[in-house]
Amino acid sequence: NFSQVTEFILLGLSDTRELQVLFFIFFFLAYAMVLLGNLLIIVTVRTDPKLLSPMYFLLCNLSVLDICCTSVISPRLLVDLLSQRKAIDFEDCMAQLFFLHFVGASEMFLLTVMAYDRYTAICKPLHYTAIMNQRVCWLLVFACWAGGFLHSIVQTLLTVQLPFCGPNTIDNYFCDVPLVIRLACTDIYVIEWLMASNSSLISLFCFLVLVISYTFILVTIRVRFTEGHWKALSTCASHVMVVTIFFVPCIFIYLRPFSTFPSDKHICVIYTVLSPVLNPLIYTLRNNEVKASMWKL
Repeated sequence: NFSQVTEFILLGLSDTRELQVLFFIFFFLAYAMVLLGNLLIIVTVRTDPKLLSPMYFLLCNLSVLDICCTSVISPRLLVDLLSQRKAIDFEDCMAQLFFLHFVGASEMFLLTVMAYDRYTAICKPLHYTAIMNQRVCWLLVFACWAGGFLHSIVQTLLTVQLPFCGPNTIDNYFCDVPLVIRLACTDIYVIEWLMASNSSLISLFCFLVLVISYTFILVTIRVRFTEGHWKALSTCASHVMVVTIFFVPCIFIYLRPFSTFPSDKHICVIYTVLSPVLNPLIYTLRNNEVKASMWKL
């Protein structure tokens, strides 16, 4: 585009040097846990022949998305925490925005697919192997990535064509649509509603599908009090924790016009850092099969 702005200044999480050092230690440990934990899940699922069910195939893909999601944010954040001037080039900002929405939307779709997988396994156990066969699993995963790409490319194209001619300060530690488009030197009312509707509808639709799926699961488990169903309930409980931590902040941020968007960095930390950290912990500590396979590995 014809923007005069060549870089954006990120204000980060704090101006205090001591706090920046503490944040660096915290986010470095969190990033290391995300990488090691999710890589361990991927290696465990891929090497143990007992973990060939669709649930573990989808879990493996969730780990890949978690690694990608946190890698879009954390390395840049760690460098900025040790830098005096936290600047990011215009092209790098657009790239970060694109990949964040690409991976984030793909993970929303994948969590929805995982809920459907649990619904099929619990509510239609006799048809499970026919419904969730290998071909269907690959198609569903491909659809998740394709849906994330389409969502992200729309958000990025609407952002990159805006003219930026003056303000270039972003009150956050990464580039995201709500804060970036507010710096544009033009009327963004229509684009703002288009982008907010895009993000909010995806978040809300996926969340409602998840709620409906788990409602059916709870109704089914209430009728059938068997050991296998209580085990499934335990698995679903951990899934609900992941869903709540990931979806609620996203819905809170995107389900409204961006002009009223407050720069709440703590909420951003929840779904960009905390959720990827908790995923491997929840899925390993709450799943005896995965724990046994990891000890064996």
